[in-house]
Amino acid sequence: MSTLRSSLLREAGQLPDNQIRRLAFNWQVWAYPHQLPPEGDWTTWLLLGGRGAGKTRAGAEWVRRLAEEGVGPIALVGETMTEAEAVMVRGESGVLRVCPPDRSPKLRENVLIWPNGVEAHLLPASDPERFRGPQFAAAWCDETGKWKKAEAAFDMLQFGLRLGARPRQLVTTTPRTTKLMKRLMADDATVITRAKTKVNKHLADAFMAAVVARYRDTVLGRQELDGELIEDRPDALWQRRMFARFEGTELGRIVVAVDPPVTGTERSDACGIVVAGRAGEGAVVLEDATLKGVRPDIWAARAVAAFHAHEADCIVVEVNQGGDLVRQVLAQVDGAVPVRTVRASRGKWVRAEPVAALYARGLVRHVSGLTALEDELCAFGPDGKAEGHSPDRVDALVWALTELVLNDARPRVRGL
Repeated sequence: MSTLRSSLLREAGQLPDNQIRRLAFNWQVWAYPHQLPPEGDWTTWLLLGGRGAGKTRAGAEWVRRLAEEGVGPIALVGETMTEAEAVMVRGESGVLRVCPPDRSPKLRENVLIWPNGVEAHLLPASDPERFRGPQFAAAWCDETGKWKKAEAAFDMLQFGLRLGARPRQLVTTTPRTTKLMKRLMADDATVITRAKTKVNKHLADAFMAAVVARYRDTVLGRQELDGELIEDRPDALWQRRMFARFEGTELGRIVVAVDPPVTGTERSDACGIVVAGRAGEGAVVLEDATLKGVRPDIWAARAVAAFHAHEADCIVVEVNQGGDLVRQVLAQVDGAVPVRTVRASRGKWVRAEPVAALYARGLVRHVSGLTALEDELCAFGPDGKAEGHSPDRVDALVWALTELVLNDARPRVRGL
């Protein structure tokens, strides 16, 4: 905390109530440097930060400042309308929380209206067509790294960002290697600021101790906590550009693949559990239900639950470690579930190569939300490990796609 902040806190108890309230809403005093708008002539301010680094607060305060200066209308763009309202407007660090009571806007039918008449319109990036028509003087786009229709939504926004002497936009996001992210970072009109999670001294100690300690120095941690844009490992079988999104189609057979750990302690390898379904000549990865540090009965219950949830045809399980015991554990949970056992006779890398080739041919698609699996795929190296650890998610994925596609070149209709 700066000397100025410390001094103000010590003196706050001696100030009149009206001055204390004024001090509490003085963002210039409380903001971290990365949360303040950069100097210079820019069109896009790209704020890249880890979870809890204060990105949302920076966006809300920037919108508040524009509104109080009479700059508007403003676009508030979230992944969905629900997220825009829940996070950007009503969230703990949202617009309604940062505005002084006497200058706070009212939310009416997805439009924030300030006492001075400035408006901010909520828009969903998931529906780019909603951007046709409206015009704006400024925009705040939140978590663009996870927008499913990022380029289409952002492009449509640019057509409407045409009011006032200097239209500008703030993009706050945890970075992901997407086309839009790379495009913004390469744009001369973009100014980039970065912040790690640990810069925020107001985060709960439990969060810092549990989450930060667990993910520090991992690919996921570097992205989600340090705000780094993770590039591909050059010698990996999978590259991030290979992950195409599932748009919805009729599925054939569905399997749950399990790569069980040798033991069931906190220090054990994870139990890889991946669900995939046949789609035409290829497949769709439907869920990553991987668990770490649990007893055999717990991962077996999770695998059986995934089997029923997806109405799968069978559970494919590796039995190099445990043999018949693996079958017995699954049978104790639900003896009626069909189980197909497989045994690894080749190394992990060799087994994974033909599956990676399916991705390269565009035959495999992913549903959204498989970040941990995708990170492990991209970190999987020739040594058969991912960042020095057993690639349990990769193993389960390889078994699932081998069963669905490589062992059966002909798509089969479910139930036949």
